[in-house]
Amino acid sequence: MIEHEMIFLGLLKESPKHGYEIKKKVKEILSLFAGVELKSIYYPLSVLEKEGFVVKHIGKEGNRPQRFIYELTPKGQARFNELLNSSFLDFKRPQFSLDMSLYLLNHIQPEIAKRRLRARLLILKKLIRDLRQMSSSLESKGTSPISLARILEHNLKMVETETKFLSSLIKTL
Repeated sequence: MIEHEMIFLGLLKESPKHGYEIKKKVKEILSLFAGVELKSIYYPLSVLEKEGFVVKHIGKEGNRPQRFIYELTPKGQARFNELLNSSFLDFKRPQFSLDMSLYLLNHIQPEIAKRRLRARLLILKKLIRDLRQMSSSLESKGTSPISLARILEHNLKMVETETKFLSSLIKTL
């Protein structure tokens, strides 16, 4: 919940939002990079409300039905700052789905392993192209927040590093 809490509080720090706005932003942007999936946003929002981190107001725009608008409280601002500051020093070991396969690599014939690793390499190369294209697209629009550019660069460097590792590993098998 800590990750979700930081995301919700961070989005509400930008501006008050209704639930659908939060869900849409998480789905379109953050799930792409942070691997965050939300089944429900209203339960975590109610928990944040009970903790005093957010307040809920009823809002209405034009002919649209009423909906709840969530807003960050000073206590929520303090909690967000605490979570963000501690996240910079949180050194969880990055894990890739490949790690377990690498550990058990000696249990598969080398030619099959090479074939599987080459297939993974092709997928990673496509991902690199997609990340570069996304980065170029954001740059050309000129409206992208710098935070997205940083996330793209970080992800690109990690995928490029795994690609180099796999290329080297394939040669040694």
